[in-house]
Amino acid sequence: MPKVAILDSGVHVGHPHVGDVVAGFNATGMGAENDWLDRIGHGTAVAGAIRSLAPEAELMAVKIFEGGLRTNIDIILRGIEWALDQGADLINLSLGTTNEAHAARLGEWVAKGSIWVSAATAYPGMLDGVIAIELDATLERNQIRVAGPMRFAASPYPREIPGVSREKNLQGISFAVANATGLLAASWEAMVASDALSACGVLASYNSEPPEVKPNMQD
Repeated sequence: MPKVAILDSGVHVGHPHVGDVVAGFNATGMGAENDWLDRIGHGTAVAGAIRSLAPEAELMAVKIFEGGLRTNIDIILRGIEWALDQGADLINLSLGTTNEAHAARLGEWVAKGSIWVSAATAYPGMLDGVIAIELDATLERNQIRVAGPMRFAASPYPREIPGVSREKNLQGISFAVANATGLLAASWEAMVASDALSACGVLASYNSEPPEVKPNMQD
């Protein structure tokens, strides 16, 4: 099964929705490099979403957030470098930037390998070679809608929590990206090659057309 690097706020290791994490790294520069404990909860929820769809995936926690969901390009690139050095097959990166200077730096790392899955409306999701994800609340977590050559829509909902309605649970683009990553990891053996083009073919196999909207007929 693939190694999945989750660049987020770390992971709460041993959480029942996550299970084992094979490796981790704190890229923030705050605290020890082996302190990748999630103190926000966001990264753990993202990891749980991926784990629920791909139980056999080897998860790696890369902490790029500490104290809040804000970071900078140097921290992101430090985390990406570590993930690539560890042989990550998939890089789950739901954040983004519209800074063109940052785009150029991210593009250099995209070219170094791995399959990147990111939010469609910012970099690196807008770079060639990156699988871009948008959200579609009409989709279930095991469904994908093809939105373009390397662009897909996925459900914005995380793993369900018993007793908590979907509307009151976390939701957003982070979980759309995580759901797409989870489906890719679950179908890893179906990949023709370990590249973005093959990954797009796998995601397309989950394609679900948006529901038909019937016109409102009035008497």
